[in-house]
Amino acid sequence: MKFTLSWLKDHLETDASVDEIVEALTDLGLEVEDVSNPAERLAGFTLGKVVHAEKHPDADKLRVCKVATDEGELQIICGAPNAREGITVVVCKPGMYIPGLDITISVGKIRGVESYGMMASERELELSDEHDGIIELPSGEVGDRFVDWLAANSPSKVDTMIEIAITPNRPDALGVRGIALDLAARGLGKMKPAKTATIEGTFESPISVTIDDDTKTDGCEVFAGRLIKGVKNGPSPQWLQDRLKAIGLRPISALVDITNFFTFDRNRPLHVFDADKVNGNLRVHRTQGGETLMGLDEKEYTFAPGMVVISDDEGVESIGGIMGGLPTGCTEETTNVFLEAAVWDHIQIAYTGRGLKINTDARYRNERGIDPAYNMQAMEDATQMILDLCGGEASNIVTAGEVPDVSRAYKLDTDRVQSLVGMKIPAETQRATLEALGFTIEGDMAHVPSWRPDVRGSADLVEEVARIASLTKLEGKPMPRATAGLPEQILSPMQKREQIARRTTAALGYNECVTYSFIDKAAAELFGGGSDATMLENPISSEMSHMRPSLLPGLLQAAARNQARGFMDMALFECGAVFHGGEPGEQENLLTGILVGRTVGKDIHGESRGVDIYDAKADMEAVMEALGAPAKLTYNRGVNGWWHPGRSAKVGLGPKKILGAFGEIHPKVLDALNVKGPVVAFAIHIADIPLPRKKSASKGAVTMSDLQAVERDFAFVVDGDVEALTLVNAAAGADKALIENVRVFDEFIGGALGEGKKSLAITVRLQPTDKTLKEADIEAVAAKIVEKVTKATGGTLRG
Repeated sequence: MKFTLSWLKDHLETDASVDEIVEALTDLGLEVEDVSNPAERLAGFTLGKVVHAEKHPDADKLRVCKVATDEGELQIICGAPNAREGITVVVCKPGMYIPGLDITISVGKIRGVESYGMMASERELELSDEHDGIIELPSGEVGDRFVDWLAANSPSKVDTMIEIAITPNRPDALGVRGIALDLAARGLGKMKPAKTATIEGTFESPISVTIDDDTKTDGCEVFAGRLIKGVKNGPSPQWLQDRLKAIGLRPISALVDITNFFTFDRNRPLHVFDADKVNGNLRVHRTQGGETLMGLDEKEYTFAPGMVVISDDEGVESIGGIMGGLPTGCTEETTNVFLEAAVWDHIQIAYTGRGLKINTDARYRNERGIDPAYNMQAMEDATQMILDLCGGEASNIVTAGEVPDVSRAYKLDTDRVQSLVGMKIPAETQRATLEALGFTIEGDMAHVPSWRPDVRGSADLVEEVARIASLTKLEGKPMPRATAGLPEQILSPMQKREQIARRTTAALGYNECVTYSFIDKAAAELFGGGSDATMLENPISSEMSHMRPSLLPGLLQAAARNQARGFMDMALFECGAVFHGGEPGEQENLLTGILVGRTVGKDIHGESRGVDIYDAKADMEAVMEALGAPAKLTYNRGVNGWWHPGRSAKVGLGPKKILGAFGEIHPKVLDALNVKGPVVAFAIHIADIPLPRKKSASKGAVTMSDLQAVERDFAFVVDGDVEALTLVNAAAGADKALIENVRVFDEFIGGALGEGKKSLAITVRLQPTDKTLKEADIEAVAAKIVEKVTKATGGTLRG
């Protein structure tokens, strides 16, 4: 946002210096990015008078001039067509920097004749684009500073320009009056009354306006306009041109310059149509798709479905709130103009502007928010300026829609400044501050002005008070001493559990990975995902289109990248969220680890072998033990399709309470992700592991028996399709109190057992707790074991 000091003083009565204003603006949150003072650039140039001029002896277009200056008479060669005797000029002496040429001039020879300086044009001094001749001044004394002459005769040309950065929440500061209001509240001056006008129409507008029903709620809330006939459109007055040039805008014509003036003066974009080029009435509506318009920037735009535009009876004539169309644009021949002021939906403006790739001052302001309550008054004020500068006669205003009601109020608690910000500000000062910013105070309620969409609660009132008072006044104070005793635990039980899981897995030799939560659809489908429910609406890339259903895709892709670079053996793990759907509750945190390649490198102390499921099982059990999982777990088949069907198992507290899974990854999955096997993995549902019934800072006491354990071996002949797990579970259930552990130590198939039979040998460990076992006790348990296994498997005890 750019503005000049004189423009600011149109709204603010102040004697503050530029430095004071700049410092206050930055402190108020309107950070100053640039300050341009033409007076500093022009300080060294002085006035001179051409006392003699004659043709250059060797050049038809050059003249040798004798110029009276404060340092005496200087000879200057000049090629300007208006260089002649008797005119007052601006002299640039040797050694001076010429900003428009970006050079430092020196004494030189031009066609054999020496020249001791130059006489400047307006472009060479960056005053305008005029360069057809040197500057001619109607008055002035030889030796006077040129900047002093400008300050007295054309002050706008030496006006200080200030540029500030606007945060998205402060659209009110996109108008000079909004900036002045902040400075006045800070105490740098007093606000001048806003100039308002009321124009009585003398006839009915021949052009009516309407808004389609599907556009009123989230497209255009109010659309107002009036016809002004009999205008004379030409160059705008010099003061308006100078004001626009100072902030980098090119003056076009009086009608267009007036709309640009209101855009920057009051943050109120307007648009003018050449009424004679409008066919019929104007309608605000959404596009069907495929319509085209030649914009005022002379580029053709094709509209997508749903964009909001303004059309007449023949087609689109303007992109609503963003840019007008060239067919109905105003020119010097315009005599009848239709002035429009509307309030547009912010999101719709952003959607259309981004879709068409248009950036204009109007879009910038309408997208961030304008003052809707000023809409109808802006119509009156702009009409008055058009009548003043262009003449004409105004019609009655035609309106479609209604000005939105943005009135709201919040409770002003003057004590919250101390608790929220840490500043002591008297209640009277707080109220006065808010009133100076345009708030209305009624009792303990503060009514928010219509131009402040960023104020949305009582905390925002506190922020406004503190901002105007200046946060630089905050004083650091020592914190009170902490109370005796241990502080409460900060981490939640689940956060603590994830921390333990990470540390334990890392201690087992795994390297932690942090992968993206987004993966491609093909990889997601390999692990039961890839549905529309987990698809991203606006993905970063095609390889990140879906939320991950498992941590395995990211880990396997990381393994593939490492293998491509020669690292074949690795242990990787990740702890993070996976997503089973698009709703908030359809996600959970898992810990997943993978082992790839071989266990150890080749050396004389150990044998290198490929990783197997028992490596994954051992690591998973170590992590689950650290997380407090019960010692006795069940292992069952029926894992998901990305596991090897015969070399994997799910682990739980029963067939329904599943805590995790381990095993080999299916070869088809490895082939799809370009991973070279073998690869084994484990996954743990961290949240499903039961929490301990009693909270304790340490582990429970180890319970050990001083009675000797007894082990007995059994061998059973069973059918070849009987799972070893079925046999183990049956044996363990024979006496849950006495049997501590059951494990398989041998399997034999074929031979004398016959076709379709196999032998499974198990070791059962009996651990008494109250008395030493006698032979009769052991035999009784052995009989139960044989009975249970025989009943569960249909097998027989091998002789």
